[in-house]
Amino acid sequence: MMKRSVLVMLMFVCSVMAMAADETGIIRGRVTTSDGNPAEAVTVTFKGSKRSAVTDENGNFVVRNLNPGTYTIGISLVGYDTYQQEVTVKEKETINITIELKVSTKDLQEVIVSGNKLTRNSSDYVSKINLRNTENAQVYTTITGTLLKQQMAFSVDDALYNSPGVQTMWQATGRGGDGGAYYNMRGFIVQSQLRNGISGNITSRADAVNVERIEVVKGPSATLFGSTLSSYGGLINRVTKKPYDHFGGELSYSMGSYGFNRVTIDINTPLDKENKVLLRTNAAYYTEGSWRDFGFNKGIVAAPSLTYKASDRLSFNFDAELYSSSNASEPFVFFYYPTDQLKAHTPKELGLDYRRAYSSNDIFQKSKVANFFGQMNYKISSAWTSQTNVSSSYNNSDGPFAYFYLVPNQDPNKPGADSMVRAVQSTANSDMNVYEIQQNFTGDFKTGILRHRVLAGLDYLHQNSGQMFYGTDFDVIPKNGLIPTYAKFNRDNLNRMLQDGSTVWYYPYQYQASTYSAYAGDVVNITDYVIASAALRVDRYDFRGNFDPTVGGYKDGYAQTFFSPRFGLVIQPIPDMVSLFGNYQNGFTNKPGKDWEGKTFDPEAANQFETGIKVDLFGGKLTSTVSYYNIKVKNVLRADPQHPNFSIQDGTQRSQGIEAELIAHPVRGLDIVLGYAYNDSKFLEASDDVKGLRPDVSGSPHTFNSWVSYSFSGALKGFGIGGGVRY
Repeated sequence: MMKRSVLVMLMFVCSVMAMAADETGIIRGRVTTSDGNPAEAVTVTFKGSKRSAVTDENGNFVVRNLNPGTYTIGISLVGYDTYQQEVTVKEKETINITIELKVSTKDLQEVIVSGNKLTRNSSDYVSKINLRNTENAQVYTTITGTLLKQQMAFSVDDALYNSPGVQTMWQATGRGGDGGAYYNMRGFIVQSQLRNGISGNITSRADAVNVERIEVVKGPSATLFGSTLSSYGGLINRVTKKPYDHFGGELSYSMGSYGFNRVTIDINTPLDKENKVLLRTNAAYYTEGSWRDFGFNKGIVAAPSLTYKASDRLSFNFDAELYSSSNASEPFVFFYYPTDQLKAHTPKELGLDYRRAYSSNDIFQKSKVANFFGQMNYKISSAWTSQTNVSSSYNNSDGPFAYFYLVPNQDPNKPGADSMVRAVQSTANSDMNVYEIQQNFTGDFKTGILRHRVLAGLDYLHQNSGQMFYGTDFDVIPKNGLIPTYAKFNRDNLNRMLQDGSTVWYYPYQYQASTYSAYAGDVVNITDYVIASAALRVDRYDFRGNFDPTVGGYKDGYAQTFFSPRFGLVIQPIPDMVSLFGNYQNGFTNKPGKDWEGKTFDPEAANQFETGIKVDLFGGKLTSTVSYYNIKVKNVLRADPQHPNFSIQDGTQRSQGIEAELIAHPVRGLDIVLGYAYNDSKFLEASDDVKGLRPDVSGSPHTFNSWVSYSFSGALKGFGIGGGVRY
């Protein structure tokens, strides 16, 4: 009965909105500067009404539900002449205008910019087509470069606390292949592997020196991004700084406690008089110690970016990310024994001295990253564009990585764990190569009264792992108190043990895998108030196998095909300002192996249903998203209770929760960021020892983040104060 009442109410609301839309008009426009570049975040006013709009990153704006009549469009932008134009709106009519702002010859006495620089109202990457946030049925958070500067966030790790529900589970180790940081989103593990919507993994700490903003996309996203680069919880996309058409730059130095020093440079310059070839280079050098007795991290990053504008319709972008770093890792404690044997269920009960590293500074690992990117953009017509992307990602590491595990006491009269094993897992010139080629076609056109924003794409991703691990247990020490052999865990003693070889184990992790994908989607404006979207991906995964040196070739290869759909619906009671949305999204993970009967496993699949509300009020000065999601995972592998050493594929897991975010710029100089997330994750169908329990990788069920800052003006211009709380 409740569902029927809600359906009737929605039909009534949609009918009323449709009738209202028939009596009004629409103005769509694009604002550019005199050099042809889009004018972003410009406020467009309409004299004769109380309406206004803010241009997106492509300079586009739209104002709906304008009553018939004559309006004066007004635009004021620092450094350009004030623009005014009269337009007449008629019933059921859409007016399309293009506005070019002319450079002003007047001297500037004072510039005051007021706007919300902590949010972005649109993205080209989240749906692979340009959509305003209020038009998108998917939830995402944008962490802008302005917020990074306010917080002095120098890495992706530092920045991600600003996204509700994101938790750092494992800091970057620098280990080639899988050494990047691990995060938790919506109860699932995810890494930051995307850069400008394409593969660009960094296995050391991902520096923010060339980051323009970070997009945290929530929920299963395999339909558009595949399963290799995303997780059931979502994905993290680094959007990088681009060259611009005049000389400029910035040099900065930062210092802090525990020997932290950082120097960065950002320099941009045109390479020709016509401003067709533009170069921007970002670089950083950093070094820091640790609040523990041992530990350090140092490195250098260089990220050049070159843009070539061949014509008004054709342009090229060439980028690189080059890293060289070394670090003595944070102490990692693994749990090889059940917590009941250790008599510890909380970190405090472990009894470890967290001021100790239990290692030394000469046990460290070296890491290198060399990522290269190319992009070609071609405007086929006024309605269609083509984008071709290629990327090559190389990560390498060499050296020992220290870790520890507690050992239960052997005396039954003394329960607990008073001893700890110090061990190393090392990489021997290990590397990981990932190559991706992606072709996207996007269209924006009408069929009758329906507006279509269409995407069609092809993607090829190849992984080539050349990782080699080796390690050994070094010694057993008391976990606290006086430790006479504490300083013996050093490189010289470790090298002697490794050369002896009697206790050393080796583990090659060398494989090749290719993924072939095709996808298509359409975002349809049914009315000014209702937007529907649908997309489908077909994914062919070809795992060549793991390299076996004993046979000199690859073995245990397999191939799987999967179809991944997604659907979305947006209802805007107030267009571009208030949106009610719902989505169905899908993710999957390819699973190797066979069951007891010799049947190859199917891919694991996750399906999400989500609903919520988005608001974008007062010209973007107040934005907020509140949503409820429910993700169910099927085809989960679990131990076969009837056949030891085999698995069965009947496991299920559910993860549900709520997320809320608010970003506000209530008065000039004041910025507020608030976020809260709750997650309830549990195994539904699983082995008896974990059935009904929360997965150990799901993180904390509650998270809260906040940030408040104030930037002074007048005589104190350039100074600011800010602070935040994370839970």
